[in-house]
Amino acid sequence: MKFMKLGSRPDTFYTTEAVRSVSSEVSSDLIVQVKGNRYLLHKFPLLSKCLRLQRLCSESPDASQIQLIKLPDFPGGVEAFELCAKFCYGITITLSAFNIVSIRCAAEYLQMTEDVDKGNLIYKVEVFLNSCILHGWRDSIVTLQTTKAFPLLSEELGVTGRCIEAVATKVLAHPEKVSLSHSYSRRGRDELSSNGSESHRHKSKGWWGEDLAELGIDLYWRAMVAIKSAGKVPSALIGDALRVYTSRWLPSLPKSINMERGGGADDCCEGDSKHRLLLESVVSLLPAEKGAVSCSFLLKLLKAANILRASLSSKTELARRVGLQLEEASVGDLLVPHCSSSQNDTVYDVDAVMTILEEFMSQGQSPPISPPRGDRRAERRRSRSAEDVELEFQERRRSSSASHSSKLKVAKVVDGYLQEIAKDESLPMSKFIAVAEAIPEFARLNHDDLYKAIDIYLKGHPELSKSERKRLCRILDCKKLSVEACMHAAQNEMLPLRVVVQVLFFEQTRAAMASGQVTELPNNIKMLLEGRTTPSKGKASFSTNTTMPPEDQWSASGLKTPKLSNVSTLKMKLAEDHELGNNLPDRVVIKSSKINSRSMIPSRPKRIFSKLWPISRSASENN
Repeated sequence: MKFMKLGSRPDTFYTTEAVRSVSSEVSSDLIVQVKGNRYLLHKFPLLSKCLRLQRLCSESPDASQIQLIKLPDFPGGVEAFELCAKFCYGITITLSAFNIVSIRCAAEYLQMTEDVDKGNLIYKVEVFLNSCILHGWRDSIVTLQTTKAFPLLSEELGVTGRCIEAVATKVLAHPEKVSLSHSYSRRGRDELSSNGSESHRHKSKGWWGEDLAELGIDLYWRAMVAIKSAGKVPSALIGDALRVYTSRWLPSLPKSINMERGGGADDCCEGDSKHRLLLESVVSLLPAEKGAVSCSFLLKLLKAANILRASLSSKTELARRVGLQLEEASVGDLLVPHCSSSQNDTVYDVDAVMTILEEFMSQGQSPPISPPRGDRRAERRRSRSAEDVELEFQERRRSSSASHSSKLKVAKVVDGYLQEIAKDESLPMSKFIAVAEAIPEFARLNHDDLYKAIDIYLKGHPELSKSERKRLCRILDCKKLSVEACMHAAQNEMLPLRVVVQVLFFEQTRAAMASGQVTELPNNIKMLLEGRTTPSKGKASFSTNTTMPPEDQWSASGLKTPKLSNVSTLKMKLAEDHELGNNLPDRVVIKSSKINSRSMIPSRPKRIFSKLWPISRSASENN
């Protein structure tokens, strides 16, 4: 760091009985009191350079005696005043980035200008500040930090603005170089000697982020705005700098509050205004480009925003940005704590996740499957060649594929999220269903995780009525359950009976086809098991019967075909589900003539299932 020495005389200040004096053959005639500390000095050297002291002495009624001047609001305190006094006596003082702001403010307070004396202190400080301090990276950072002790006067003198401009200029000139960084260059040399050049190369990107993290939020915000406004620094480097700053100043939030697992209202703190201001300022500085910061970091900010009770605009902005890159999130990331004093509120902020899901689903719409056919004359006017159109088409197809794969990832994460929030006894069923239905049907290749979430919710909410359990299970597709999930569902007494019937039917049909027991099945059953849609000739076979009640439309949709005339038998049997539960034996063993194995299934749907299977067999024989 750079420094400058002023004056040539040795230091002759000394302390006697709590009074600072200066050795001199001339007796003292001036007492200056600075914040309770007294200095026994001389008028001539001080008044010759300090216009303010001249005016104060001239206002004194008796100039023959030793005058007392009180300076209670002196900027910089006794340290800054003593340096100014030593400068007046010609005693050597040292200027550096650590004290130049306090000396500059003190000199301004004492009015040590060129009008009073040529080569006065203000002039010398300004020369050193502009020619040396603001040319160095670390000096500029330290000087900018010290302006916080004198915010109004430093702003008025232009010191703060010049330091911010100097910092931004150096970052814009070398955004990816490490040579100017104080903390990173020192750390880089240490790691280079022990780990080789690769570690040093990794530290070089974003070298300025950690140094700027030493600033307070007000100065940091102004410096980052100046850096961002130029548009020359990559958004990824700005995002990394924001991450470093947030981890520096908000390190205790995840430790003091269980952010990963949520936490109830009792665990949520009010949050002081300082941390809230810091968080909202960081949110306002986030780069607009997608991927500039990680999804995990954004969700951590959202958790902190809930805990600190940040503004609604900050929460909405974070939720919107998370939705743009939700495929990067994990289940733990989405567990945003819901801080509220009400006992009926949920543990997790489900509404925020719904906002995130809506944003995610609204973007990334699939593009057309074929290149657009526009007017050839218009294409000529735009000077677009056939190669340009084909290139655009290929780019759209890649975008569509990426959107499809990201929805598959998000569906897996959401099902895991449903399993976590299902444990909350305060979670309304409507919110659980809303989150589950936010995922499109094609994105769930398997419904095992969704079934686990439903099972957890049913166990945690035993007070649900029969109609509510039916409404909850309507989001489940039994055709997409694995064998293990089917066996569990068949023995799950919490499920509605019609769901168990459907599970048994699809599992028995699948097992029969796999073992060759059924040589031929109706076309609609085959396509149902293969997960395909029916051909145009038989599309009506998969359509829901509009005359059926809503709770029945989904349960037996795959059974009705033009050739299946006995489907009314299934309807009547499903209506008897209350009577069946009390009259069935404990278990039934289904035997296969071609497989030497037995499978145990619950006996509750025995009579119904005995009707289902002959229907399908008779239908296959008619085919």
